[in-house]
Amino acid sequence: MNIENTKAQMRKGVLEFCILSVLKEKDAYTSEILDTLKNAKLLVVEGTIYPLLTRLKNDGLLSYRWEESTSGPPRKYYGLTEIGQTFLNELTTTWTELSDAVNLITNQK
Repeated sequence: MNIENTKAQMRKGVLEFCILSVLKEKDAYTSEILDTLKNAKLLVVEGTIYPLLTRLKNDGLLSYRWEESTSGPPRKYYGLTEIGQTFLNELTTTWTELSDAVNLITNQK
């Protein structure tokens, strides 16, 4: 069994939740989202995040707008839709329940 593969699958499972959480406070463009994830030690490459952002947009959880940049081409800013906020609220509840259960099981002696 490959531990790196298992760790990657665990990270991948929470990536959608983390991206939606990053966008709950304010709209952000892809580089900002990636930087926030990397600062939290959740390593994600651009080739992973772009398809995920597109899928979340197509599912109605995110919207986007183009904004001019003073340091290059226009940037695509993503934000939560109303449906996305509701979805995030449900994921947050589920995450809390799951996290509590895992902590209870893994911390028992």
